[in-house]
Amino acid sequence: MGWQRVVGLISGTSMDGVDAAVADLRLRGGVVEMVPVRHRVTPYPGSLGADLRAALPPNVCTAERLCRLDTEVGHAFAAAAVAAIGAGGADLVSSLGQTVFHWVEAGTCRGTLQLGQPAWIAEATGLPVVADLRARDVAAGGHGAPLAVVLDRLLLADPDTTTAALNLGGIANVTILAPGLPALAFDTGPANALLDAATRLRTGADRDTGGALAARGSVRHDLLDVLLADPYYAAPPPKSTGKEHFHAHYLADALARVPDVGDADLLATLVALTATTVARVCRPHGVRRVLASGGGVRNPVLMSALAAALAPAELTTTDALGLPADAKEAYLAALLGFLTWHGVPADPASGADGPRLLGSITPGRFPARWPDPVAGPVRGLRIVDPVPEPAGGSRARP
Repeated sequence: MGWQRVVGLISGTSMDGVDAAVADLRLRGGVVEMVPVRHRVTPYPGSLGADLRAALPPNVCTAERLCRLDTEVGHAFAAAAVAAIGAGGADLVSSLGQTVFHWVEAGTCRGTLQLGQPAWIAEATGLPVVADLRARDVAAGGHGAPLAVVLDRLLLADPDTTTAALNLGGIANVTILAPGLPALAFDTGPANALLDAATRLRTGADRDTGGALAARGSVRHDLLDVLLADPYYAAPPPKSTGKEHFHAHYLADALARVPDVGDADLLATLVALTATTVARVCRPHGVRRVLASGGGVRNPVLMSALAAALAPAELTTTDALGLPADAKEAYLAALLGFLTWHGVPADPASGADGPRLLGSITPGRFPARWPDPVAGPVRGLRIVDPVPEPAGGSRARP
C-alpha cells in the first residue's frame, strides 16, 4: 500500500481552537507506519470559544444557538484544515469535531454530540472527510470515549511492562496495557477542565499558564476530600465523562462546602485532584511506566505532582516514542480516519459489542476511490522518519 496524507482535526474540552495534524500513513505487513509531518493550532475566531463554553450545561442552549455554533465550528475546522494542508496537498481529512455534550446515565453512554459539519471541510478542501467518529461505538453499546486506546494499543503493542498512556486534556483519560491482557481505557476525571474553570473564575484568564498560580499555593485537603468524594471516581470502567459533569458550577458547589479558599490554594488543590485520581487508577494495575500527552504536559506543576503521585512508576511523554505529546489527539484523528477509509474496524474498549467501522464519510470534490480491502488484522503502529518520495495530495484543492 502506498503512502496517504491525512489531516487529523480535533478541538478538545478546552474549546480554545482547532488542533490540526498532518500525517503520512501506509500499511505494511499488518503495521501502520506513520510520519508526523506537522502540527498547528488555529485559535477559534472572536468569541467562538467563549460562546461554546456558555452553551454547555447547566446553561440553556436553544436550537438556534446550537445551529449557529455548529456552522461557526464547521467554518473554523475548514479553515484549520486548509491552513494545515498548505501547498503540499492531502488525500483525506478526519475530524473528531467539537464535543459539546456527552450523555451518560447510570454508567451507560446514551448519546454524544460533536459540532462542526464535515460538509464545510469537504467544500473548503475538496477532500473526502471522515467524521462523527464516536457515534457508532455508542450505538454499539460503548462510550465512544476515550478513543485514544485505538492508537495506544497499536503503538504500545506487546509491552514488556505494564504501561499507561495518559492524555491530559480538559478531561484526563488513560489506557492501561499489561503483557498478555486486554487493554483497559476510560476517563479518569478532570485534568485541565476544572483548572481552567477556576482560573477564569478567579483571574479572568483562560488558563494558569505554566502552573504559575498553582505553584504559589498549598493543597487544601478539606476541599480535596470533598472533590474526591464524587461517585464518578469509584465507578468501574468502562466509563466516560466531560464538561457536562465537571464545570464551573460543579466547582462552585464544592467550594461552598468548605471555608474560603485562596486563588493559589484552589489551583494547587485542583492539580492534586488530577494527580491523585490518575495515580489511584494506575496503582492497582501495577503500572510501571506512564506516557503522558495532551495540553497538560505543558504545565510543569501538574507534571511534577503526577510524577510524585505515580512514583515509583516512570513518567515521561509520547515524545520519547516520536509522537509529539501536544498533538497526539490530532494524530489519533488522522489514524482513525485512515483506518475507516481502508475498512479496518476499531475497538475503543469502551463497552461496545465488538469492533466497528467508526465514522461517516462525506465525499470530496471528486467521486470516492475506495482502496482495496485490507487483508488480515492491523497489529501495530510504528512512527517512522519522513519518507523520501512525495506522499499524497492527489485530490487536494490547489
